[in-house]
Amino acid sequence: MFSMANATTPEENSAAGAAFLAENTKKANIVTTASGLQYEVLTKGTGTKSPSATDNVTVHYKGTTLDGTEFDSSYSRGAPASFPLNRVIAGWTEGVQLMKEGDKFRFYIPSDLAYGSEGAGRQIGPNATLIFDVELIKIQ
Repeated sequence: MFSMANATTPEENSAAGAAFLAENTKKANIVTTASGLQYEVLTKGTGTKSPSATDNVTVHYKGTTLDGTEFDSSYSRGAPASFPLNRVIAGWTEGVQLMKEGDKFRFYIPSDLAYGSEGAGRQIGPNATLIFDVELIKIQ
């Protein structure tokens, strides 16, 4: 299996992500959607409804690369983030709609549902698969 720490090209990132997701899908607690998004439920909340893509949501989250490098975290900033759900990467838009208030999920997002061949900044390379822990606090 490829190590993200050694993946330096878009092709290596793509191969590392594909290998990781193929292995991850074998775990009993992992659900894979039709789009290829993988998720696991970390905590079940008490909410009764899920957001739609056009809702505004308030979440706490942490994003990492496959090697565990944190590139963004509302926890680290000490404040949750609020935004329209249809204004984020496709993996988030799809995944958060599966949640209810109070749920905490871990998303394994293939590059085509994240930042694709462009990547994002220095920390997220082209074709990078990403991992996000997301806690849905509120649907507005």
